[in-house]
Amino acid sequence: MARRYGHLGDVEIFMAVAEHGSLTAAAVSLATTPSVISRALGRLEQRLGSQLLRRTTRSLSITDAGQLYLEQSLAAFALIDDAERTIQGQADEVAGRVRLSVPTTYAHYRLPPLLDTFTRRYRQVRVELNVANRNVDLVAEGFDLAVRLGELPDSGMVARKLEDAPLCLVAAPAYLARAGTPASLDDLRRHACVAFVMPSTGRVAPWLLRDGGADLDWSATPRITVSDDVLGVVSLAAHGLGVCQSYDFIVRERLARGELVELLPQLRGRTRAFSAIHAGHRRPSAAARALMEVLAEAGQGPPPAQAWARTGPV
Repeated sequence: MARRYGHLGDVEIFMAVAEHGSLTAAAVSLATTPSVISRALGRLEQRLGSQLLRRTTRSLSITDAGQLYLEQSLAAFALIDDAERTIQGQADEVAGRVRLSVPTTYAHYRLPPLLDTFTRRYRQVRVELNVANRNVDLVAEGFDLAVRLGELPDSGMVARKLEDAPLCLVAAPAYLARAGTPASLDDLRRHACVAFVMPSTGRVAPWLLRDGGADLDWSATPRITVSDDVLGVVSLAAHGLGVCQSYDFIVRERLARGELVELLPQLRGRTRAFSAIHAGHRRPSAAARALMEVLAEAGQGPPPAQAWARTGPV
């Protein structure tokens, strides 16, 4: 009887090539030679009847079919790893790698203590962190998890809310000494505003306010706009360039030190959600699930059975 899965060694080699980006690097990681790697890839492509990699003397890239096969293979091997740890009585010994993408706000003001907790608790897990104010393609770029801000569009992703982050309006004492302190929304229209341009639309992000119990998306007429890095609006406001809206968790310490002053507290009450997402077509690895739990613990999110929701059809 022929072995049905005798080709799994070739699949592991394909995964190593995709991870390391070249036949030579994969050969080094597997303690073999590039010729052995090349023959294994040839056998696998012949078996599947499809090209997985485009190879030239100078470059290597993965095909669409190869990307799909890679994602499914990674998910399958993750399930095997979980099963082996369970049978061996090592279910609590989470190991492996997690690739996580987060925006700058979360990376600088929320993530460091959470990663400290995670790496102390799971010493066999390696975290590869991407900090960027863009929505990475989890599947195409090989990320296990990403933290996203705001309302999530239909995307085939599975999301878990981490927290609803309160927002507030702030300005520096030096600016207020020069321009005065606004007492109402009408006053605010006469002040210099520092606003963020949303990368997804190219438009100024509205400030989320609550006026008299009613939600209001207020569009400032900004004197200064900031793109790409939303933390820039806080830095500029702290230097006296105007009023900005930010998250409480970002400006809390500056408010306590007197570097910023909260304005119009009667207009606060709105929040923006931070959520963790993963690709809906595959089960996260044990390491990715463990990291998700640590992130959710900090935000006091609901338990896993209630927290996951698809953001759209797969």
